[in-house]
Amino acid sequence: MSGDPEQEYFADGMVEDIITALSRFKLLFVIARNSSFTYKGKSVDVKQVGRELGVRYVLEGSVRKAGNRVRITGQLIEAATGTHLWADRFDGPLEDVFDLQDKVTASVVGLIAPKLEQTEIERARRKPTESLDAYDYYLRGMAAYEGATKEANEEALRLYSKAIALDPAFASPYVMAARCYALRRVNGWMIDRATEVAEAIRLVRRAVVLSNDDAVVLGIGGFILAYVAGDLAGGATYVDRARTLNPNLAFVWGYTGWINICRGRPEDGIENVAHAMRLSPLDPSMHRSYFYMALGHFFAGRNDDAALWAEMVLREQPDHAGALRTLAASSAFAGRIEEARKAMSRIRQIDPALRISNLADVLPPFGPEYFARYTEGLRLAGLPERP
Repeated sequence: MSGDPEQEYFADGMVEDIITALSRFKLLFVIARNSSFTYKGKSVDVKQVGRELGVRYVLEGSVRKAGNRVRITGQLIEAATGTHLWADRFDGPLEDVFDLQDKVTASVVGLIAPKLEQTEIERARRKPTESLDAYDYYLRGMAAYEGATKEANEEALRLYSKAIALDPAFASPYVMAARCYALRRVNGWMIDRATEVAEAIRLVRRAVVLSNDDAVVLGIGGFILAYVAGDLAGGATYVDRARTLNPNLAFVWGYTGWINICRGRPEDGIENVAHAMRLSPLDPSMHRSYFYMALGHFFAGRNDDAALWAEMVLREQPDHAGALRTLAASSAFAGRIEEARKAMSRIRQIDPALRISNLADVLPPFGPEYFARYTEGLRLAGLPERP
């Protein structure tokens, strides 16, 4: 509410931190940030929100930043009745922004679950960094990453690097920078694959050393180890620990499902992804879950279902490379050769250098049987063997 639209990222970052802190409490079912943000800036009926998200309580409020001062207001509403259960205002200097977030979180948790152990309340009270400039660059990096283009990805890497330079002990920008390399790999943007993979692994390892009990760091780090480094076992260890630490993080359940699919357990993976979708039913990034579903059904032998899920991805992300590949392979196996070749044509426009011979450079670390099936599907769809 500062009147400066460029400060929106600051408010978004604060809200995300509060949601993450609340979701640490295992007795609470907390809707993920992406679904919550679909209501941002809208005048909505709290009862409708409760019905759409399947929640009992709604926390709403505002953040106002003026000069060196911050004001957070919050109110907790019982969704079914619209009854206001709690309201408060928190004011302080900008350098105390993390303490203000903690107060909001503690107040809400104290009202909903007064019997939670004090040690768990203390667990949520953690400053990610002492440097507000580093935090600012980190938030800007998050915003840039969502652009999902090669240029936006490079900008995100630059901003995360600045955050790390200002506070080398701040774990989050390390793992988010590593996530940029994952996007580079899936889209075929890597220039020096060996060097970039090594850098992604270094960033993940450093992030985990700095914050080995942060579910977000562990969850994203585990996915990067599994996909970028091909270390499914190591990645699963991190993701499993993240899920234990915070069972309400939707994306961690999605990564759990993806890893299970890659390890040859597609039915388990589909179940995990369905749980992720339940935790964040209005997620603007739902296409990721749709893609995991497409892979799961493809490897379960349900080619028609796989194609349907892939098409759902492409309605939101028309150039999603993984979804196009899965649509091509599943359509080919289903006998819809024309549809398969149409998807292949688009794949070759996006990544002209892709061939059967270099397919492993972009595919997840599937086991030999799955890799062979995926490769054969793309071969049937028309992907050439070699340059």
